[in-house]
Amino acid sequence: MNENIVKTKDNPVATIDATGVYYRELNARLREAVARGVPEIKLGNVCGQRYIGTDLRKPVSIEIFGTPGNDLGAFMDGPRITVHGNAQDGCGNTMNGGEIIVHGHAGDIIGLSARGGKIFVRDDVGYRAGIHMKEYQDKKPALVIGGTAQDFLGEYMAGGTLILLGLNLKNGETHQANFIGTGMHGGVIYLRGEVHDFQLGKEVGVAEPEEEDYRTLRSLIGEFAALFGYDAEEILRHRFTKLFPRWLRPYGRLYAY
Repeated sequence: MNENIVKTKDNPVATIDATGVYYRELNARLREAVARGVPEIKLGNVCGQRYIGTDLRKPVSIEIFGTPGNDLGAFMDGPRITVHGNAQDGCGNTMNGGEIIVHGHAGDIIGLSARGGKIFVRDDVGYRAGIHMKEYQDKKPALVIGGTAQDFLGEYMAGGTLILLGLNLKNGETHQANFIGTGMHGGVIYLRGEVHDFQLGKEVGVAEPEEEDYRTLRSLIGEFAALFGYDAEEILRHRFTKLFPRWLRPYGRLYAY
C-alpha cells in the first residue's frame, strides 16, 4: 500500500492508495497517520473497506474517493469525513462528534444511535435512517438527507434533528417511506414535501414549524447547500412538516405492572 505525504503551504497531506488493501491494514495505516498528527488524509481507490474512521478522536480531515464499506465513522469523535461517492450501511454508527459528508447515496441505518455530530447526504438513503438517534445535554446529532428515504425513518428516535428534503421528488410526488417515526420518543423530524397520515407511526404528532424550527432549518440547510452546491433559500421556500413524539415512553404501558 503506497502512502505519500505532500507538504502544502499550510499543512502536510497524506495520500493512501487503498487498492486491494484489506480493511484492517487500511485502518491501521490511517490510525498511524492520525497519531503522527497529519491533519489531512486522502484515501484513494476505496472499495468496500469497513470501519474507516472508527473511534478516531482527533479533528483530522479524511477524504475518501470510492465507496467505503459498513460502519464508516462509527464511534468517532472529531474527524470530518468526506466521501466522494456512495456510502454503505451503518454510516455514523454511534458517532459522538465530527462530520460525515456523502456526495452520493447512503445505505441502511445511517446515523444508528448517533449521539452527536452531523451527517449530510446529498442523495437518498435506505431503511431505518436515524434509528435510535439520541441526545444528552449539549450533544445533539443532526442528519440531513437531500433525497428521500425508505421505511422506518427515525424509528425509535430519542433525540437530535433529522431533515428529509426530497429534492429529487417531482411536483405532486410524495415520500415513499412508511412507518416514519415508529417508536419515536424524542427529537424532531422535518420533512420537505408531502406524506400521508398512514405513512406515519402511531407515536408521531404533526405540526407546522414555528420560528425556532425555522432557525434550525436555516442553519442546517445552509450547511447542506454550501456543501453540495444548492440554493438554501430556494429549498426553504417549500413547505415543511414537523414530526414530533406524542409520548416520552410510547411503550411504557405495555411493560408496566
